This record gives sequence, C-alpha cells and structure tokens, in this order.
Amino acid sequence: MKITKHSILFIIIALVVSSCLTVEKKEYKFELKDNHSGTLTITYVNIMSMKNDTADVTSADFEELLSSYINGTEIDKNYQSAIVRSKRLYEHNEQLYGEVIIDFTNLKSVGLYQYDNKCPYMYSIGTGVESETFLGTSGEFGGDYMPVVFWPKTENIFTLVTHITTPDETCSSLLDEYKKWK
Repeated sequence: MKITKHSILFIIIALVVSSCLTVEKKEYKFELKDNHSGTLTITYVNIMSMKNDTADVTSADFEELLSSYINGTEIDKNYQSAIVRSKRLYEHNEQLYGEVIIDFTNLKSVGLYQYDNKCPYMYSIGTGVESETFLGTSGEFGGDYMPVVFWPKTENIFTLVTHITTPDETCSSLLDEYKKWK
C-alpha cells in the first residue's frame, strides 16, 4: 500500500476531528439453504456524515468509509463466524448506498436463532452497536417490549428493514464524495 501526503492528511484529520458515519436505514435479506447455511445481504441506504460544529468532516468520513469498511475489516468484525463475500458502494435515488454480501454456515453467525426445527426463525433488533428501530419485515414483529422478528419455519427468504438516522441539517450525504472518488 502506497502512503501519500493526501492519505496522511486524511489520517490526521480523522484523528483530530470527531467524525460520525451513519445511514438512514438498513435492509436485510436472509436467504437460507436446507442446512441452516445461506447468504445475508445488507443494504445501507443513504450513507451520511454527521456534521461537526466546527468543521466539514465529509471528506474524512468518506475516507473512513473506504479504509475501514469497504477496504478494511470493520464489517468482518461483526460477522466473525461468517465470510464477507463482497462489499460495494453505489448511487441509487440520488443517494449513496452500500451493499455487503455475507455467506454463513450457521444461523447464529448472522444473528438468527431457532430454538429447534419446529420453531420459527427469530432475529432480535437493537442488539448491535448501532441503535436500530423496526420499520418493516416479511415476518412478524414482536413489538417494543419484545423487539424480535419472527419468520415461519417453512420460509427460506426473510427481509427486514430498520431505521437508523432521520436525515436533517446535521447530516451530509456522502454521495458527492463518492462521485469524486468514482
């Protein structure tokens, strides 16, 4: 890896300026095989930077997105028992999206649970680092007191959409940074 003055500047900015990457929502698609292995596709909708009161941190946040998430191992850390097959950024609906495809050999490696083969599949919302709230699913949501999504044991494709951040004046889209980089 070649280190340039440009990359050193971004590293310094990232250390000095508090940055914060966020997304508007996340879309999960679980596709199961017969033996409880399968593929999880996570779509990150509207990737944004939370503004700092004193400085524009969109460039530093985009650099962090590339170095830590797309080219780095931050996503892999959340799915240590699975294999992150691909990661990509793309433009959609005038917003920056991200997509991660993960192959897994057991349900627990991607946060799914099934007590036994007679029970529904389950996924608990809000157990991760990010604060996610329920938006929609192809299954049944247990509600605020039981933030678990249930899917029938007969299904093999599950979808879930969660909310992370509502875009407002404190958020800046990273789409322009992506267009410069692309």
